[in-house]
Amino acid sequence: MDLDEDLRDLTRGKLEAEVRRLRAAVRRHRDSSGHDLCWHHPQLWDLLPERVEPAVAVPPWPRFLRGCVRYRESLEAELPQAPVHDREYGERDG
Repeated sequence: MDLDEDLRDLTRGKLEAEVRRLRAAVRRHRDSSGHDLCWHHPQLWDLLPERVEPAVAVPPWPRFLRGCVRYRESLEAELPQAPVHDREYGERDG
C-alpha cells in the first residue's frame, strides 16, 4: 500500500498548499522552547492523511527520567549558548 498515493491527484496549487501546511507545523515544533520541548506532539501525526492510533510505549519512571536528563545534557552540548528558561512547568510569564 502506497501511503502517499493521494498526492498523485493533487494539482500543483494543492501540493504547494500541503507543503506550506507541513512546513508551518514543522516550524511550530522546531520553535518550541522551555517545557514544550518535553511534550508528546500528536498534532504532528494528525498532519498525515492516514488515521492510526499510535502504539506509544512509555518507559518506567526511572528510565524515563534518565532519558529526560540525557536529552537535557544533549541540549547543553549541542546548544551551549541557548538562554535558560528558568520557570516551573505551568508558570506563566509576568
